[in-house]
Amino acid sequence: MTRMARAFWLEAPGRGAIREVELPVPGADEVLVRSLFSGVSRGTETLVFGGRVPENQYTAMRAPFQEGDFPGPVKYGYLNVGVVEEGPERLVGRTVFSLHPHQTRYVVPAAAVTPVPAEVPAARAVLAGTVETAVNALWDAAPLVGDRVTVVGGGMVGCSVAALLARFPGVRVELVDTDPARAEVAEALGAGFASPGEAAGDRDLVVHASATEAGLARSLELLRPEGTVVELSWYGDRRVALPLGEAFHSRRLTLRGSQVGTVSPARAATRTYADRLALALELLADPALDALVTGESAFAELPDVMPRLASGEIHAVCHRIRYDGEDTGTGARSAA
Repeated sequence: MTRMARAFWLEAPGRGAIREVELPVPGADEVLVRSLFSGVSRGTETLVFGGRVPENQYTAMRAPFQEGDFPGPVKYGYLNVGVVEEGPERLVGRTVFSLHPHQTRYVVPAAAVTPVPAEVPAARAVLAGTVETAVNALWDAAPLVGDRVTVVGGGMVGCSVAALLARFPGVRVELVDTDPARAEVAEALGAGFASPGEAAGDRDLVVHASATEAGLARSLELLRPEGTVVELSWYGDRRVALPLGEAFHSRRLTLRGSQVGTVSPARAATRTYADRLALALELLADPALDALVTGESAFAELPDVMPRLASGEIHAVCHRIRYDGEDTGTGARSAA
């Protein structure tokens, strides 16, 4: 008998579908996971959905359990929470997080899943991958007690960074976004809020996560002399122009890139990828982070939901996907 599951595939840029997939028999060091929730951010995943991954970034942008190739067909995603149904005894029955695409059931190495702490609800744990990005960004940024910090861009990554910064002693953090609805999210996270035109200046540190040219230019404007912008945005195939001929040099500003694909050099000698993810899951014990989940849909609705997320029709921070009982792909069929 062959066990089957269902997975969401990008068939071609802008068009997705749910396919039936065959599950392998788990090996001695593998687990069979039944999905409970997965998450979609309007950042990287919607750029992938729109076919906007530059060809020279195809290798760098591969997700850990991606199937297919850019621009498509491709199975892509990296925020999954499920329950281990088969595998090593220490993991069976545990709720785990994995960097797996949207799929009802899947088989991966046991080392590829991280147990979710008991105090973290499974529905919130879908944020782990993005909170991990925020952890890495703050290892890169190294804010100090009492710093004045601005986060430009109130998407999933920017809000995650703001949430962690708001818990630093004495740090005054302001979230800046063009969408006034983000003020409510900022308040829930313990951060201030401002539109780009009203944002406070003379900042020690600005973290940019809006993925817009205007947002990056505004980030430089908000710095004090010798301040730093940490750039988290990924622009896909777009080119970005910056006003580096104005006060950039005279004010001795710094623009620094940060990317979650490697552990920050500030911690690479003492922390592993597993350590970083485990820390992100611990931080998700804070219920304030529920504010980052702004909508939810059933797995079966993904082919209709993804185009609306990519176009901005659904104004999401994190959009959560739930796996209802009828969608779990429990059926088996005889081998041909």
